[in-house]
Amino acid sequence: MRSPDAGPDADDDSKCCRAISGQCQDRKLVPPESRPIGYDRAMNTSVSAVADPLPAIFDAGWLDVGHGHRIHYEQSGNPDGIPLVLLHGGPGSGGTPRQRMYYDASRYRIVQFDQRGCGRSEPNGETAYNHTAALVEDIERLRTTLGIERWLVCGGSWGSALALAYAAAHRGSLSGLILRGMFLTGRADLDWYFGGAGVIAPEAYEQFIAQIPRRWRRRVLTYLDRSLKGTDAEKAARLVAAWVRYESVLNAADVMPAPPAFVDQVDAAALWPKYRIQAHFLAQRCFLGEPAMLRAAASLTGLPVALMHGTRDLICRPSNAWRVHRACATRSGSPA
Repeated sequence: MRSPDAGPDADDDSKCCRAISGQCQDRKLVPPESRPIGYDRAMNTSVSAVADPLPAIFDAGWLDVGHGHRIHYEQSGNPDGIPLVLLHGGPGSGGTPRQRMYYDASRYRIVQFDQRGCGRSEPNGETAYNHTAALVEDIERLRTTLGIERWLVCGGSWGSALALAYAAAHRGSLSGLILRGMFLTGRADLDWYFGGAGVIAPEAYEQFIAQIPRRWRRRVLTYLDRSLKGTDAEKAARLVAAWVRYESVLNAADVMPAPPAFVDQVDAAALWPKYRIQAHFLAQRCFLGEPAMLRAAASLTGLPVALMHGTRDLICRPSNAWRVHRACATRSGSPA
C-alpha cells in the first residue's frame, strides 16, 4: 500500500496507476472526510486528541482570482520540502487543519487553500463565476504565485474529481496524484447518493426527502439548487438540516450509531453557504460528468497515480476507483 505521506516517486514513470481498495487501518491513512460531515466541516473539530502534532503554518495569504473572488491559502510543513497541494471536498467544504495531519511535515511543503466561496475565501457562499474550470485555473495560478515548478496533487471525494480535472488540464505542473474516495460526478453517482443509498439509511433519507415537494422528487438537485440560492432562510435551514442528517448517517453507518443529538445541534444557517455551493455544483454534475472524468484519467499516461478507496464508502462508490484505474492502465497499455 502506498501511503499518502510516502507519495508517488516523481521520477518513476513506470508507476502509472496504483489502485488500492479496502479499509485503512493505519490512523495516518484515515481520511478526514470519512467522519460525519458536521464534525470537521461545521464544528472544525479539535485535533487535541491526536498524538501527532499538526504541521506548523509558515505562510498564509490571499490570492485575487478575479470576478470579485479571492481565495485564502496556507503553507505548512517544510518550506524546502516536496511541494504538495491538498484539494478539499464538498464541493463547498473548505480546508481544515486535520487534513494536513496525514502528511510528513519534515518531508513535504503542504499547501492548502479554500476553493471559491468556501471556508475563509471571499465572498463566502458565492456561486457566480464559481465553476470547475475556474477552480482548475485557480490551482494553477496559486502554483505559479508560490513559485512551485511541480507539485504532488492530493484530493478526496470532490477533491479527487477536481484533482483529476486539474491534472488533465495541466499535466506538466504535476509530479504525481493521490486520489482518495474517487467521485466521478456523473448521473450514476448522484442517483446513488440522492436515491439508492437511502436503503442504507431509510429513516434519515425519509426525513430528507420529506423536505422536497413531490413534484420535485425526480429533480431533487434542481430543487435544492434553486431553494438554497433563494432568500427563504427558514426553508434553507430545513433543507440543510435534513441534508446534514442524511449525509452524517451515511458517513457513520459502518463505524458508529447515527448521531441525532449532534445533528440537532448543527447551525443550519451557518452551513447554508456551504450547501448552496454544493447544490450549485452537483446540479451541474460539477461541470464535468463521468465521461469527462474517465477521459481525464485516460490522459495521465506516465504520471504516477495512487488511488485509495474504502470498500465500505457509502457515498463515493468504490467501483469509481477501479474504473479510474482501468482507464489509466488501458491507455498506458498495462493490464487492467
